[in-house]
Amino acid sequence: MFPLTAANLLAMLHTSLLKDIQFHDDNPAVQLLLDTDFTKEIRIAFRPDQLMKEHQTPFPIVVEVVRGSIQFGVNGQHYDLEAGALLSLAGGVPHDLRAKEESIVRLTLSKSDRANRVAGVAEQ
Repeated sequence: MFPLTAANLLAMLHTSLLKDIQFHDDNPAVQLLLDTDFTKEIRIAFRPDQLMKEHQTPFPIVVEVVRGSIQFGVNGQHYDLEAGALLSLAGGVPHDLRAKEESIVRLTLSKSDRANRVAGVAEQ
């Protein structure tokens, strides 16, 4: 374990996926939680049946279902994912998400990607 020094604390970012969650009535709520030297960590809060229509990203992504359950579509085929599910997806692959119940999803983006691109998809 590393010592907790002032320098180590300045180099560390900290947040929670499960605190201060905000939902939107009309579309999934997208919030950038961490912008690190190598990734962007985003929380997407879904109400039941909210959808992120088919889209694609220019870079690989990682998706984790933190709470609830979603239907994750890839190239027209749909997979039911429960809390704890973790997947990676190559860039350029069409995909969509639909919440089966109130759900929290963590999305890890490449540092080269843009968080506002994800917010734009959620608002479609």
